[in-house]
Amino acid sequence: MNKKQLKNYNIRDNKKIFFQTRLIAKLLKSNLSRWGFFITLAVIFIALFAPFISPYNPEEINTANILLPPSFEHFMGTDALGRDCFSRLIFGARISLLVGFVAVGISTIIGIILGSISGFYGKLTDAIIMRLVDIMLCFPTIFLIMAVIAFLEPNIYNIMAIIGLTSWMGVARLVRAEFLTLKTRDFVLASRIAGASDKRIIFSHILPNSLSPVIVTATLGIGSAILTESALSFLGIGVQPPTPSWGNMLTEGKDNIEIAWWLSFYPGIAILITVLGFNLLGEGLRDIFDPRTRKK
Repeated sequence: MNKKQLKNYNIRDNKKIFFQTRLIAKLLKSNLSRWGFFITLAVIFIALFAPFISPYNPEEINTANILLPPSFEHFMGTDALGRDCFSRLIFGARISLLVGFVAVGISTIIGIILGSISGFYGKLTDAIIMRLVDIMLCFPTIFLIMAVIAFLEPNIYNIMAIIGLTSWMGVARLVRAEFLTLKTRDFVLASRIAGASDKRIIFSHILPNSLSPVIVTATLGIGSAILTESALSFLGIGVQPPTPSWGNMLTEGKDNIEIAWWLSFYPGIAILITVLGFNLLGEGLRDIFDPRTRKK
């Protein structure tokens, strides 16, 4: 690599670092987005370092400690099998975030691919894909997921795949709308005149300029995926015990709500705070990327 190429790489890296630093600075300006950023960061930190933070094995049964109230020894009490609720809550964060990120990743990839094809080629291709979107939107998501799970084993891998495969429609419509707007711009027409292939125009010119709203939608979608997983686990068709999940912890709390309030209270608060954090982060990103609200 010669000096000129090295200089170009350094300039590109410096621009990337500057953009990332500026993005975080803008995100921290708003009180709400600041809270969302730190809540999300805290939940991710807890999930990553759960084995080091957790004081007990989340699946260890101890019949001598059944339904103990919160104390110094057990911060959030114990459940009907004597397991430490605090440890289970921490490991439950791993399940919720894993489901949220993987499911949203699947739905975003599918949505981007179908939305790009639909918006770029239009005509019959657009009509077929949009009718497929309309058909998928006709079914209530939670009932569609429940119907699919009825034929499959209810485990975390199936849950992630099913949530992702039933929630891509919004991303597809969003990407399609961006492509319909951008494909008539001058820089796209110039690329066509220069002889660029459709693949190059889509992936090098249009798609990078349409990802901002997709990032916002994906961030908001993580909260929705966490809620969906919690609802399925609460109904008994999601993540199965003894694997700790906030949803199945709520189910255990429901059975003992009259004598052990903490079993339902803490998982409910964890779901509320986590989903709120991702929603606030998404709103903050929307304010940054939306040109109508962006401050010059």
